[in-house]
Amino acid sequence: MDHPNALGPVLGCCAHLAKERMDARLSGYDVTPAQTHALLYLHHHGGSAPQCELTAFWKVKPSTANGILDRMEEKGLVRRTVIGSDARKRLITLTEKGEERQLLFRERFMDTERALLRGFTLEEEQTLRSLLDRIIRNLEEDRKLC
Repeated sequence: MDHPNALGPVLGCCAHLAKERMDARLSGYDVTPAQTHALLYLHHHGGSAPQCELTAFWKVKPSTANGILDRMEEKGLVRRTVIGSDARKRLITLTEKGEERQLLFRERFMDTERALLRGFTLEEEQTLRSLLDRIIRNLEEDRKLC
């Protein structure tokens, strides 16, 4: 049953369009969204992080994370080194190319953010963020109930 004022489809449409615009801005760089987020994550964490942290960040299986990181290594974006004597524990580090790319990607994210908020006053932006945060909290609380 469709409700003419249903919020879910509006939020879904916004999320779809935001992702589509971001993907369009990154389409010329030969990266996947997961790779982009990994570069930003690594930069935010000082340029390196244990592979298990990236796996948790992506919310994927270790084998999936290995595949993503294999492709990132092939592209020269990251390098993997063994931590200590356990070959299963690896540190993922941004390369110079990876650092340069994450700077470009951060700019593309900001371009998309500016497009999202074009025409909003600062007060409207803050109100929107506050309301969306409240929706997220409501849905996370609902998740615990079901």
